[in-house]
Amino acid sequence: MASVNDNLVLIAGKSATGKSASLREMGIPEGVMYLNCENNKKLPFRSKFEQYTVTDPEQVREAFVAAEDMPHIHTIIVDTLTYMMDMYESVHVLPSTNTMKAWGNYAQFFKTLMSQQVAASSKNVIFLAHTMDVFNEAEGTMETMVKVKGSLMNVGIESFFSAVVATKKVQLKELEHCDSAMLNITEEEELLGFKYVFQTRLTKATVNERIRASLGMWEPKETYIDNNAQLVIERLHEYYA
Repeated sequence: MASVNDNLVLIAGKSATGKSASLREMGIPEGVMYLNCENNKKLPFRSKFEQYTVTDPEQVREAFVAAEDMPHIHTIIVDTLTYMMDMYESVHVLPSTNTMKAWGNYAQFFKTLMSQQVAASSKNVIFLAHTMDVFNEAEGTMETMVKVKGSLMNVGIESFFSAVVATKKVQLKELEHCDSAMLNITEEEELLGFKYVFQTRLTKATVNERIRASLGMWEPKETYIDNNAQLVIERLHEYYA
């Protein structure tokens, strides 16, 4: 029976809201395995990550297995889940002569990755993902979610994670009530008038987003924190210790 990985987080957000940039302050970068699913797109900062270019999503599963025999690796990052699933469609579904079976394999690939390789991993695991606004006909509302194809869309990608934070670009006036040591305004941000942040909790204005966390993981004053993935990993360690 596979154990449960408590140190698992989904960092989700729209384009250009700081998903990849949030990785720049990882504590010990030499121990990070970075799986690039975005056509080898470069990170927006210099890094000492062990970087691997993914050309077939099955390589992601192989990387999780291989990492268990690499004691120096403490964190695995998949950038991004969205591109990984798009790649699965391109590599395995579209060329298939039996697309119905291939779409079933598409969903099963992700479910197996999460329930087997990710759940059993002894590493910190970070997935990045793109979000989109999707109209929910049943509720008559717009929802912000990680959009993928097939049956996984009905299940909801976020349901596979107990910790989901959202990347946001927020005006500084909206952050005035957040008196937390985890939110620091730099001089440059003061000049720009906005800050890239993580949103850790739902608010009245964001009830249709899929941000989630275990009860008590974040205090109300920590609704917005610095755009720093290391802070989230440290909080997970603290919460589940």
